[in-house]
Amino acid sequence: MIAVWFSCGVASAVAAKLTCEKYSGEDVRILNTPMREEDSDNLRFKDDVEAWIGTKIETITNSKYPNSSAVELWEKTRFMSNRFGAECTRTLKKGARQQWQRENNPDWHVLGFTADEKHRHDRFISSEIDNVLPVLIDAGITKAKCFDIISAAGIRRPRIYDIGYPNANCIGCVKATSPTYWNLVREKHPDIFAERAKLSREIGCRLTRVKNKRIFLDELLPTDIGRKMKSWDCGVFCEGE
Repeated sequence: MIAVWFSCGVASAVAAKLTCEKYSGEDVRILNTPMREEDSDNLRFKDDVEAWIGTKIETITNSKYPNSSAVELWEKTRFMSNRFGAECTRTLKKGARQQWQRENNPDWHVLGFTADEKHRHDRFISSEIDNVLPVLIDAGITKAKCFDIISAAGIRRPRIYDIGYPNANCIGCVKATSPTYWNLVREKHPDIFAERAKLSREIGCRLTRVKNKRIFLDELLPTDIGRKMKSWDCGVFCEGE
């Protein structure tokens, strides 16, 4: 059995397509761990990708948190994130994957690591699991090429990319520390920015970093900028920023 973890991002979509083609005679399962805080257009993209690859994309959630809501989890645990990772990723993504894995025992995993992210793949297999099929890396497919492939297939990418976000994660992702990212959230989704600022202040979590100092979101100035936003995926394997 090959478990392909689809995150509603373009890279994992192409990885799913390639895996289904390359291993057409095997038991390939395409799995998605949705989050309530993702943009609603991710669901449209998931349906389009499902039709493209011709294989059902299964929904996987942590049985302890069937609503798969990061906000509900943060409010319950009074913890959002720290330098080791985010509670939502560990519990709602990784926890869901671990439950499914114990019940199904897949032989291989496929993730959306691209050819220009080989360092992430190498770090991942040395720290998490080593039974990973690097389908995009082996094919030499970069993140940019994934966008081209999706476009050539006639699939509109998730609108979250067009707004300027570097990935299709939840809006207001607490794994991010970049002031550039959080000011983008403030500009494009002011209600979500205000919600994250309020809850993080209540919990005591300083989500952003300015001049190498952690500060609360309500202390962030609209003029604060940081390094270029990097692309990371909030997948079922918790990877710190």
